[in-house]
Amino acid sequence: MSDDDEIYGIDEANGHPRALELISDDFFWNCADELGPFGSDEGDTALDEYRQWRKENPKAPLLKCVTWVIEELSEQSIDRYTDEIITESYIRKQLEDPDFDDEYYIYSVDISIIATGFGQLADEGAMDEDVKPYIDRALKRQLTFSMITNGSDEYKNNMRRLQEVLAEA
Repeated sequence: MSDDDEIYGIDEANGHPRALELISDDFFWNCADELGPFGSDEGDTALDEYRQWRKENPKAPLLKCVTWVIEELSEQSIDRYTDEIITESYIRKQLEDPDFDDEYYIYSVDISIIATGFGQLADEGAMDEDVKPYIDRALKRQLTFSMITNGSDEYKNNMRRLQEVLAEA
């Protein structure tokens, strides 16, 4: 493949060997699995945007990209993406607000963060240490949100599996 050829989507054939070693689960490498980090429209878009960003910023720390994702999508400073957002009481309060768009401000934001971090793992075989707390928060919030809204057990298991991989990455 030439340098001008671009990979679109996620697949094992183009995965970094270290990423393949850490996570062989089908849901991770399946671009059509909505319960995986790259199978939703949001995850697919985040992966593509991460790759474009990396192409333009080959040596930049991933935290710059994650900061942009959080601030652009959540319309808040990254300083507001704290452990408070993963608490059940905080999420319930948001869900009680009829004007709060949980699909966007919880699901889309978190999946975009998760796909960005795991995109680096898939492509580079590692994840920058300083982004791991944000990826972890996104995974934890997805688990809490899923518990509150009766999300599927398969989705919760996938998020837990990603937490395991995050700890090893």
